[in-house]
This record gives sequence, C-alpha cells and structure tokens, in this order.
Amino acid sequence: MWLILFEVTARQLPFGLMVIHEPIIVSGDGATLIGHPKGTRIKMAADFKGPGAVTAQGKNIRLKGFSIEGNRSRTDQRRGLPPFDKTFAEFHSKTGILADGVDGVEITDVVLREMPAMAILIRGGRNARLKRLRVEDSGGLNAKGRNNATGGVLFEDGVDTFSVEACVFARIQGNALWTHSRYTSPRNRNGLFARNHFEDIGRDAIQIGHATNVRVQNNDGKRIGYPSEIVDAEGGGTPVAIDTAGNVDGSVYTGNRFEELNGKCIDLDGFHHGEVSRNRCINSKPQAAYPFGHFGIVMNNTNPDMQSTAIRIFENHVEGMKYGAIFVIGSGHLIHHNTFLDLNTSHCSESGAGCTYFAGEPDLLRSGIYFGRRAERAAVTRDNKIEDNVISGWKMSTRCLGFAPGVDRNEQKAARNRCISEER
Repeated sequence: MWLILFEVTARQLPFGLMVIHEPIIVSGDGATLIGHPKGTRIKMAADFKGPGAVTAQGKNIRLKGFSIEGNRSRTDQRRGLPPFDKTFAEFHSKTGILADGVDGVEITDVVLREMPAMAILIRGGRNARLKRLRVEDSGGLNAKGRNNATGGVLFEDGVDTFSVEACVFARIQGNALWTHSRYTSPRNRNGLFARNHFEDIGRDAIQIGHATNVRVQNNDGKRIGYPSEIVDAEGGGTPVAIDTAGNVDGSVYTGNRFEELNGKCIDLDGFHHGEVSRNRCINSKPQAAYPFGHFGIVMNNTNPDMQSTAIRIFENHVEGMKYGAIFVIGSGHLIHHNTFLDLNTSHCSESGAGCTYFAGEPDLLRSGIYFGRRAERAAVTRDNKIEDNVISGWKMSTRCLGFAPGVDRNEQKAARNRCISEER
C-alpha cells in the first residue's frame, strides 16, 4: 500500500532533488501538487516500485511545475505490447504520472525524462488538460530490441474530453502522443492535440486510436521512425506521423507539418466520416534514408465495426514518398486540390524487387493514387471523387491513377488532375 502524501490540499514540493522509492499519491477533491519556484526534481530510485512516480486519484487534481526523472538506464524492461484483455496501465509499471479514472486533471509545465514505460498515462475519467510539457529520452523495447510503443503520453479506456497543447516530445522510442482503448472499452472522445512538436520518434508521433470527435491540428515534427533499428518491423509497427487505429469518426487532422518520415505521413486505419486537410509531409533525402518508407496516405479497415466512408482529403502537400500518394478503399471520399510531388522514389516497375504487395496487383506500389479492392478486409471501392490534384513523380504521367482488379474506374469520378512525370 502506497503512502498518501498529499490529500485534499495544495502542497508545494521542496527545492532540489527528491529521490522516491514508492509513488507520491495526490488524492482528494482539488488536490494540488506544485514544484518549488527554484526547481523540484523527482527521481525514481533504482529500486522504485509502483505504477507511477506521481499517481492522481479523485477529481479536480492539479500538477504543475516540476520534473520527473525515471530510472530507464537502470531498468531493462524487455516487454512487448499488452495482451488484448489488459490496459497499458495494468501491463506496465513505473509510469511518470498516472491518472486513473480522475474527473478533472490538469498537468502543466512538467518535464519527464528517462521513463522506462509511459511518461503520462490517463486511464478513463474525464476532463484531462495537458499543456507545456516536455517529454524526452523515454520508452522501452521488446525482447527483439524493437520499440514496444511506450515512452510518451497515452489516453486509454474511454477518456472523455481531453487536450494536449504546446508540448515537446524528443527521442521517444515508441508512440509520442496517442489514444488507445481495448475493443470492449468505450472509445475516447472529444479531444484536441494542438501545437505540439516532435523529434526523433521511433514509432508514431501521433496516433488516434478507437476514438470519436478528436481534432489534431497545427502540430509539427521531424525524423519520425528513427532510429531505424528500433522500428517494430516484426510487429508491423510502421512509423507514421499521424496514425489511426480502431474505430475513429467525426475527427479532423488539419494543418500539421512533418518532415523526414521513415514510414507514412498519415494512416487512416479505421478512420471514416472525417477530414484530412492542409497537412504537409516532405521527405527530401535519397530513398535509402527511408528503409521503412511507404505511401503518403493509407486507408485501411482493420476494425470490424467500420467501413472506410466519406473522408474529405483536401489541400494537403505530400512530397518524396517511396510509393504513391494515397491508397484508397471504400466509398464516398472526396480527394481534391492536393499537391503530391516526387512520388515513387523507389522507381517500382513491372519487375522491380520488393514492388509487389498483393499478388496480381502490379500497379499498387507504382501508382500515384491507387484504388484497392481490399486492405485488412475486402472493401467495395466506388463513388469517389478525385479532382484538381497535382500528381507528379516517377512515370506519373502514365501511372497517375491505378485500379485493382475488380475495381471499376467508371465508378469513380476523376477530373482535372495534372499528372506529371519526373524522371529522376
């Protein structure tokens, strides 16, 4: 049983270093934990035991103005992803800050370093606001030395109303900022991720998992999917600037800017009835710099409760992708006024090695926009509008739009697209 140090009170931490061996529990209604004006460092001892360095319980909790240093360098937690029936909170210990079922938590001006698992984990509850955080040098590896998705800030198991704004994430081995829920749990809802910065992220900079009504806007980052050696290749963990998982609707990804992506720009696995607009992803180095390079934007349908439907994709700029600009499945999508440049840097051709994904679909990896018949599951791809886009790259004048066998090009409306070959 952990010692409750602060309950129903406003408490200022002492100046200097605090070495802790068990959690600081901030509990009650209106409890506040504030760092000393001259600085407070909370450091997890090598023998620290507990779910988190600071654990919040109750409602209307406020945490502000201190730093937490984990013991990652003294701890080698070689763990994979949790099984399907466990939350990350149940599976991983030694989180920096854990808020479990809290009704109202505000975390501002906190620095977290060297976390062996999550930096901040919000499980369930509502009204969570995070602002001006700095998270760096955190996350663990699995038994094969690949990232296990840990290191950043996670909302899981149906958090209702949350925001993360003006934060910095640097050198995170797994996902930096994300939401996740088990299939049997409520979806996270009513969220905002805005004006955050990401550098050197091993998996996803941002992931929206099993959620509704989440807005991702005006974030920026560089070097996503690095270092390459910790990318979870065996587990299919292709890095993404903005990823999606589960069942996600009513959401908007807009105005985000990323460069140097060792993976995808935007993944829409489970995304439907939403908007992807005015985002910018640029790769400017030779193709060899991106061993896990991919499409710019990819639709998918892993979750059985959704179909890829009614996505508006407009005014995005995607440049320097290994394969094409967009992989499309489903129906009712509007793809217009986008600029897709320097596509197919791998120069995939009819006989190119590594240029076949689905047997019998040679155009998949060499087309600018490809209309598929399946992703994780079969899909009916029709009634999509592709208008007023610029599509350029390797042989794009003849491979601008590609269609899987069984997908009728006459059931799509394509008009006024500029298809330009760049033979470099």
